[in-house]
Amino acid sequence: MNKAELVEAIAESAGLNKSQAEAALNATINTIKGQLSKGNDVALIGFGSFKVSKRAARMGRNPQTGAAQKIAARKVAKFSPGADLKAVVNGEKKAAAPKKAAAKKKK
Repeated sequence: MNKAELVEAIAESAGLNKSQAEAALNATINTIKGQLSKGNDVALIGFGSFKVSKRAARMGRNPQTGAAQKIAARKVAKFSPGADLKAVVNGEKKAAAPKKAAAKKKK
């Protein structure tokens, strides 16, 4: 599933148009990025958590030349799936079916 397909699925299950669904998805992604850039963790109970982890500087090798080179220390984003997500992926639990938005009645 790519982003366009995800936006379409969100729009259908939430009763939004595609532009609203894309705006909501982009806001969610940008909020998670913003919190991680500040060093904060983001936990979505049942789904998983995003955390910032530090990688130490280390020595590596250039695969073409075999020469040793220093790899700088950096921060990386990591995702840890929650218990519910693990259970769904392993087939131990069924994923909740997306709720269809109720059709609006015209007056």
